[in-house]
Amino acid sequence: MSGRKEVLKLDQLRVHFPVRGGVFRRAVGSCRAVDGVSLTIEKGQTFGLVGESGCGKSTLAKSIVGLVRPTSGSIYFKGKEVNPRSLTPDYRKSVQMVFQDPVESLNPRMTVGAIIEEPLLIHKVCSKHQRRQRVAKLLEQVGLAGNAADRYPFEFSGGQRQRIGVARALALEPELLLLDEPVSALDVSVQSQVLNLLMDLQSELNLTYFLIAHDLAVIRHISDVIAVMYLGKIVEVGYAADLYANPLHAYTKALLSSIPVPDPKVRKKRILIPGDVPSPINPPPGCAFGSRMNSPRYSMSVDQESKLEEVEPGHWVLACPCCVNL
Repeated sequence: MSGRKEVLKLDQLRVHFPVRGGVFRRAVGSCRAVDGVSLTIEKGQTFGLVGESGCGKSTLAKSIVGLVRPTSGSIYFKGKEVNPRSLTPDYRKSVQMVFQDPVESLNPRMTVGAIIEEPLLIHKVCSKHQRRQRVAKLLEQVGLAGNAADRYPFEFSGGQRQRIGVARALALEPELLLLDEPVSALDVSVQSQVLNLLMDLQSELNLTYFLIAHDLAVIRHISDVIAVMYLGKIVEVGYAADLYANPLHAYTKALLSSIPVPDPKVRKKRILIPGDVPSPINPPPGCAFGSRMNSPRYSMSVDQESKLEEVEPGHWVLACPCCVNL
């Protein structure tokens, strides 16, 4: 968007899970977790992705690192297409992920040192002595004492465990870090510490971030570009300042209206979203959000495929007739 070097590009990426039923467990439908996502992340950028729980954010991240196999679409890393069925060792080293829950993502039977050293062993990087030095350096970078390497994850607090997860992700010196709601499981007082750590590491190591979160304040604080996702689709994407100042999609407007204002004298008009998110197994024939909001123009979107359109430089919106007034 700004002319900087492209690191990651997704082109119409889809992840559909088969829904099985009957005696023989045959596929009777599909769950469209990710449904045609296209986006570009540039070097040194923090790209934020927001949306309600269940909209496909984590599935999208897992498909990028190879934990979930895409159904269709293309992934490009530094201009070269990636084969999701056979990820190269170089790609696996260059793209790492920090998971949402550090309790679940860290093996409780391994010491912290062994957890951080494991990626180095798998990829056969450096000697045993050099690996130990690397582990000690990583612990120092994330703000933990060197003797933490001999302890187990359960001996640490939630914020410290997330720092261990960050250290493990940095072990192979990646270029792109996928951060799947890295602070949502932490206390508010600890969230800012972890976020500041991530920002310091980005500046120090020249990292590129793909940050997934549902906290709009966190996304605004740390992101350069923000994309809004609803039911497997990107509905709006733009520079953080532009998106917050001039939201165009009805769903984006509703999300931004929910951000609390830290002033009891200020009355903010909320846009309430009725009902629940439609089922990704059986989505409505038209605009999913327009159907949920009972939009009077919903019929105009039935059987119509809306596409992202650039309404101003770097600001794209899904041009749906019942959610956008252009």
